[in-house]
Amino acid sequence: MAAADVVNFVDFSAHGAQEDAKEDALDIEQGTHEEEDKDTPTTTGSTAAGKKKKKKKKASGSAVVPQPGTAVQENESTQVPAQETPRVEQEQEGDKGTAEGAGEESKQKKKKKKKAAGATAEEGKECPAPAAESSPICNDTGMLLLFDGSYREPSTPQPCKKQTTPPSVPIREIYPNQNYPKGLEMPYTDDTVAAQRFTTEEKKALDRAQADVYADVRRAAEAHRETRKYIQKWLKPGMKLIDVCEHLEGVARTLVEEKGLEAGLAFPTGCSLNFCAAHYTPNAGDETVLTYDDVCKLDFGTHVNGRIIDCAFTVAFNPKYENLLQAVKDGTRAGVMAAGIDARMCEVGEQIQEAIEAYELELDGKTYPIKAIRNLNGHSVGQYHIHGGKTVPIVKGGDQTKMEEGEFYAIETFGSTGKGVVHDDMECSHYMKNFEAGHVPLRLQRSKQLLTVINQNFGTLAFCRRWLDRLGQTKYLMALKSLCEAGIVEAHPPLCDVRGSYTAQYEHTILLRPTCKEVISKGSDF
Repeated sequence: MAAADVVNFVDFSAHGAQEDAKEDALDIEQGTHEEEDKDTPTTTGSTAAGKKKKKKKKASGSAVVPQPGTAVQENESTQVPAQETPRVEQEQEGDKGTAEGAGEESKQKKKKKKKAAGATAEEGKECPAPAAESSPICNDTGMLLLFDGSYREPSTPQPCKKQTTPPSVPIREIYPNQNYPKGLEMPYTDDTVAAQRFTTEEKKALDRAQADVYADVRRAAEAHRETRKYIQKWLKPGMKLIDVCEHLEGVARTLVEEKGLEAGLAFPTGCSLNFCAAHYTPNAGDETVLTYDDVCKLDFGTHVNGRIIDCAFTVAFNPKYENLLQAVKDGTRAGVMAAGIDARMCEVGEQIQEAIEAYELELDGKTYPIKAIRNLNGHSVGQYHIHGGKTVPIVKGGDQTKMEEGEFYAIETFGSTGKGVVHDDMECSHYMKNFEAGHVPLRLQRSKQLLTVINQNFGTLAFCRRWLDRLGQTKYLMALKSLCEAGIVEAHPPLCDVRGSYTAQYEHTILLRPTCKEVISKGSDF
């Protein structure tokens, strides 16, 4: 219906333009328009207003019947000779009716404009299509500005519903036509990549062929953005980490509309503190509390049809850690800038290390150099496969492997005031089924039953003991250990630097599209 309304609007506009042209020509022929302006000033104001109203009415296709005074004034300005005085008297009496009709016409025109625009958001069926957007590409010399807030944000589709606080409206209901907001689009600047990628029709066609994949991953990204935006405002010192994780995961599940293996969380929420860099989430009974002087890394993921968003940020309430956070944030920016089609992993790692180790941190009168944690890496991301096979180092000296078109990467950087090397420590909470594991015969019935639960609910995605508790599983530790020993499930214990040190983490998921590089998880926060 919206399309039909627009066509009618255009037809009326064309018809109205022709009639206006005829009237103007008639005014010139008769030469009466200017004479009446001089002789009858009171009537002329009404006449001009009536003429404008008539033109607008024709353009909008309004079916409102004009007031008698308005119609008389229009005729007088174009056709009525000066000697027809009864018409003038009739116009003066109809001025009041004209003023009243103007308000009614205005309301009618607003209604018509709404129809012509196709605004059906209230029905919840379809959103208006967004305006054609140009890529938010900065100039060739200032690409880093794209990450510190000075880039031009891409235009976002008009939502059909408003998000609540706390977030409770699923992303699919906000954008029911699957026109989800894009991430930050950036050009490939590497000399090995053709400069015309962004405009060539062949690459655009390849882009369009992946529309379903892009829709899935952008929906997961929007759920991640909304969740972390809310959590960053909600998080306060004094909260238990287990409560923080469960609340965050509850919001993310709602926004992404968790449904088995089709959509949900990609891995457990990491909330590693201080010297612990990654892979820590509280198990049942953990009473750890977040304090003002803690440095907390919040790392969580969402997915739709196995298209994973892996994104992390660091929270520190005490401003004395600002340099540590800024160093790692700059490292992630440098990694995103260096990544691209045909970019070599070693070159990306070198850029990241240079950015991180340009900072130092002063704590209690002592200065600590900030080091990139050399045995932690970014990684490629596959469908239902968080560690897709390729690693992105964060120090120089990596391998010569190249990034390829169509790949997803998690650009993940860590900085530390300690040794810059992590090791396994503390109680394990993260587990994940081996992506390459085939059929392995199991002797224990409980192990078989637990493996069935894992396959049905997590597949090859990571999970934690809290999630098994949530599914009603009890007394499963021996069975879980049996699966790990058989090589079917892998344990991922917390990774820690030396005690007393502080670590930070920032991470973005990028997609190497045929036309450009898209930072899918980019938000207003970082």
